[in-house]
Amino acid sequence: MTAPKEIFKAYDIRGIVGKTLTPEIVEAIGHAIGSEAALRDQKTICIGYDGRLSGPELASALSRGIRKSGLDVINLGLVATPMVYFAAYHLNTGSGVMVTGSHNPPEYNGLKMVVAGETLSGDTIQRLRARIDHNDFVHGSGTESSHDIAPAYIERIASDIKLKRPLKLTVDCGNGVPGAFAGKLYRALGCEVEELFCEVDGHFPNHHPDPSVPENLKDLIDNLLTGQSEIGFAFDGDGDRLGVVTKDGQIIYPDRQLLLFAEDVLKRSPNATIIYDVKSTRNLAPWIKQRGGEPLMWKTGHSLVKAKMKETGAALAGEMSGHVFFKERWYGFDDGLYSGARLLEILSQFDDPSAVLNALPDSVSTPEQHINMKEGEPHQLISQLQASAKFDGADEVITIDGLRVEYSDGFGLMRPSNTTPVIVLRFEADNAEALKRIQEQFRSVILAAAPEAKLPF
Repeated sequence: MTAPKEIFKAYDIRGIVGKTLTPEIVEAIGHAIGSEAALRDQKTICIGYDGRLSGPELASALSRGIRKSGLDVINLGLVATPMVYFAAYHLNTGSGVMVTGSHNPPEYNGLKMVVAGETLSGDTIQRLRARIDHNDFVHGSGTESSHDIAPAYIERIASDIKLKRPLKLTVDCGNGVPGAFAGKLYRALGCEVEELFCEVDGHFPNHHPDPSVPENLKDLIDNLLTGQSEIGFAFDGDGDRLGVVTKDGQIIYPDRQLLLFAEDVLKRSPNATIIYDVKSTRNLAPWIKQRGGEPLMWKTGHSLVKAKMKETGAALAGEMSGHVFFKERWYGFDDGLYSGARLLEILSQFDDPSAVLNALPDSVSTPEQHINMKEGEPHQLISQLQASAKFDGADEVITIDGLRVEYSDGFGLMRPSNTTPVIVLRFEADNAEALKRIQEQFRSVILAAAPEAKLPF
């Protein structure tokens, strides 16, 4: 068979259920993953699925495909993505595949894959497609067993996290799969937990489970402003990203959360490398240096960040999107539920958690903005601009992932998304005037190369 080229993304596999992602296609992908794992001397793969309606059927197809390669499957059932990663360590399989559509609309689903400790991305994901196209499979007959990983996962976190005092918090899971576990986890730490939209429902009837979109945090903000909770957490659909809201309704974006996490980690790991992605605040580098750490800016993408962590031995990494990776005291994978527990541990040392969060360095900034284009156009345009664009008054032009242009009073970023045909933009500055000036320069550079582009600013 031939698998649709467009579902094989940079960091994972993602498609529309019943169209580009069918049980037959997922079974073939499973066979390809199993074949890849067999060549790396793997014997068993853990699998799980999130709360999407298509999850159980696609997980069954995935299991059939993996078993065709002779590998055994441990089916974890309905779990958050980080629980699959945890199971790969805890059950000593080294490999795990999660059936998840992450933050995509309900009609989507996909796969996030770890084989022999490597999070598959880029060329390795394309190699799976080549296996399917060329019928290049290992054959065998594996078995399937089931396992409830939740008790061990919660116990492992509860044994590691020590709160100075119990906190009152509200969790908003947007009907995503974290709703099945977040309340139990934070109660196991001794907290009082109010739950919003924690019934797992793949229709997402209340709001979409994506805490990077401010609109999706309205219910949580209202709850904090009117209720008794001291802090609010929101999760994405599969639980690998964390959103944070203060008692006074302020959103603490993930790059600001990382400031607090870095300070905490560096107390125990002096001189540690801390990685952050190109979308993150420019406040991170001086903050990390002042606390004795080594700041390192890197490409956006959870699998790319994990690879860089492995290469550098970094103790902590974070992305603007909300993925945070703790290697100190944890395993180095992105886990929104665990990040929340680490944040509670820090905040429990203070009488007023919101004051601590609101006092973190801040700048005038935009959320992530997008220029919609046709397939292939974003990468083409950014390559062209990397070669030819001039930015007057810039201190530095960083090209590790798109174009991040640093000025004395701010930065502008444009990079091609690796998951959808858009150019991602972000701007930050010391004041509104500087922000506007940087945006105007980006506007003229982009429109000179692509006059038809519809800019969001």
